[in-house]
Amino acid sequence: MSENPTDSALEFTGERFTPECVREIWYEHWHRYAFAADLVKGKKVLDAACGEGYGSALLADHAAEVLGMDIDQTSVDHARARYGDRPNLRYRQGDATLLDLPDASVDVIVSFETLEHVHEQERMIDGFARVLKPDGLLIISSPDKATYSDAIGHQNPHHVRELYRNELEALLKTHFPALRLLAQKLVFQSFLWDVDAQPSIALSHTADSSGRAEPGLNYPALYYVALCARRPSDLPQFAPALWTFGDAAESVYAHYNQEIRKIIAAGHQIIEQDAEIQRLRQALAEANARAATPSEQESK
Repeated sequence: MSENPTDSALEFTGERFTPECVREIWYEHWHRYAFAADLVKGKKVLDAACGEGYGSALLADHAAEVLGMDIDQTSVDHARARYGDRPNLRYRQGDATLLDLPDASVDVIVSFETLEHVHEQERMIDGFARVLKPDGLLIISSPDKATYSDAIGHQNPHHVRELYRNELEALLKTHFPALRLLAQKLVFQSFLWDVDAQPSIALSHTADSSGRAEPGLNYPALYYVALCARRPSDLPQFAPALWTFGDAAESVYAHYNQEIRKIIAAGHQIIEQDAEIQRLRQALAEANARAATPSEQESK
């Protein structure tokens, strides 16, 4: 690892995402911040539980001012070294459940994949409501326990309190009665678009197990991204939409193709090994037959 903090990666422990992670988790985390970036233009932003700091840096490209806060001092030190050269971006150590910021001092709070890591969820939302301005916006995400854990029978060891949709909505509405819930899930899609114009609408179809395609996005949410405000007029105003995110290098496709090549190569190797095993068995049988022949003649 390089001794220069700006060049070194923060160790991935499974709890805090880092930009060096690949494939599905990379898409999920970057998409949330890319979505939020359009909603923080010219705003004073708190990125609560900012982790490695990459998301705060992305938001700083659009916001007037961004404070990235994380409970882990090592992460804060790393973020300062890697991204701290921007005049409108600061990082500091702090607990998202015990905010020590002034009342009504922030326009937007962003907190992605934080709720499920803390027991004191009510206290965290109380603190968010206190430091947000009266017309402020909270953008927060959390996995849906029904699909993230129950459906696959697996418990993430870093999650201490996952929520079902109704529990998440009830928690947020204690301070933010105006709520807009978006579903997030990484899915395999085929896209059609005009090559000479950017699309203005999205028309989606989802096929069931029989191959019958019906209009719409008929998937269970894996994560929820909630837009929260005190009044409906303070929520971002946009029609129901589909937000997509991808990387031009198509890294998931590249990994998929790499794995397919490995599987094909392994299949050929297995076929060759099976043929070799069969040849050796035949040779062994012939050797055993030759070895047994003199004994049989002597017994006569």
